[in-house]
Parts: sequence; C-alpha cells; structure tokens
Amino acid sequence: MPLYFFDTYDQGELSRDEQGIECSSKSQVQTNALDALPDMAREVLPDGPNHCFRVEVRSEQGRVVFRARLDLNSEWLEDARDNEVNAVPRAN
Repeated sequence: MPLYFFDTYDQGELSRDEQGIECSSKSQVQTNALDALPDMAREVLPDGPNHCFRVEVRSEQGRVVFRARLDLNSEWLEDARDNEVNAVPRAN
C-alpha cells in the first residue's frame, strides 16, 4: 500500500509528518485528512476568535496530492460592553 504523509498547519505553523500512514485509496487519504481537522481544533480552542487549520498530504515521492482546510471565524454582533454590564457574576 502507498504511504502518505499528513503535514499539519496551525496558524501557519508546520508540523511535519515523518512517519506517514498507509492508505489503500484516494478516499482513505481524504477521510484521514478531514478527520484530522476537528481533532486539531479541539486541541487549541478557544484560542482567539479566528483560527485556520490545514492538512497537506504528501505522497512517498514528496508531492502534495491533497489539501484540506478548516477556518474558524467568529465575531460579536452586538457591543461586547453590553454583555459585560449585564453579566451575572460567577461564584468562586
């Protein structure tokens, strides 16, 4: 079975896959790459209102053959100060 390397990028910071995963089909490559994105997000969130996660898959020859990206974008739709004024204090 061909070996594929799943390099991950978190906010542009590269984590290079040196071991690789054997995959029997393009579908399996795609599934493995897409499955990695939510796991990456769970590890670092919440870490600011905007975040970009990316996986690039390399073949054994070193060519990028698949890419997947997950973007998190969030924004307040009202003045955040309104929430602070009306917020209920938390008990310690």
